[in-house]
Amino acid sequence: MKLIQRQLFKGTREFELVDSLVNFRIRTMFKENKLTLDLAMLNPEPAVNGPFLEFHSRVKPGPLLSLLIDKPSPQEFNAFVEELKQRARQEYNLFAGLRAGSLPEGMAANVFEEPPDFDEPGHKRVGKTVKPVSIENIDISIQMLERYLGGEEIKPFLTALQALKTEPGNELYFRQFVTAFDGLGPRQGAVLTYAPYIGVLLSDDPFGYK
Repeated sequence: MKLIQRQLFKGTREFELVDSLVNFRIRTMFKENKLTLDLAMLNPEPAVNGPFLEFHSRVKPGPLLSLLIDKPSPQEFNAFVEELKQRARQEYNLFAGLRAGSLPEGMAANVFEEPPDFDEPGHKRVGKTVKPVSIENIDISIQMLERYLGGEEIKPFLTALQALKTEPGNELYFRQFVTAFDGLGPRQGAVLTYAPYIGVLLSDDPFGYK
C-alpha cells in the first residue's frame, strides 16, 4: 500500500507499507532521502502537529514518521493511516509473541520509560492466575531488548533473564530476575514496552515471591 504526497516547490513524499516495514522517501529538486522503519517500533496512536500527523517511537518521544494531513485526499490519507496503525499493532504483537489484550491493564501503553504501577510496593507481585514460565516468550523478550535498548545499558537484567531462560523452574533465578528488574529504575517502562512478557511474568509470579 502506498501514499504519495506532493507539495508545490517542496517536492514529493512517498510512503509504502511492505510487510513489516514502512519505506519513506522525500524527493526534491536537489536531493532524495530514503528511510525504512520497522513497524513494530511505531506507537500506533499518532499525534497532530500543525499540518502533520506524527507517529512516534514506542519508547522515546519524537516523531519517526510525519504525514501531511488529508494529502493527496482525505479518503486516501485516512485509508493509509488506518492500515498503518493496524499493521503497527499487529507487527508489535507478533514480534512480542503475545496476543492483543493479554497484557496487564496499564502496561501496554507505558511508552515513556516510567516504572509501572504495581498493586503492592516492593516485591508483592503475586497474580491471581499462576502460569508456568514460557521459555519462548523469554527468548523473544531478550531479542527485543537487545535489538532496541542495547545490551550494555541493561546488561544485569539481561543476564538474569538469560539465567531464568536456562532454568525456568529455578526459584533463585526468578528472585534474581525480580531484583534485576527493580534495579532498572526509570528504564522499567522501556523494558516493558519492548518486552511486554516481562510484565506478564512479574504479575503471574509463579513462585509467590514477595
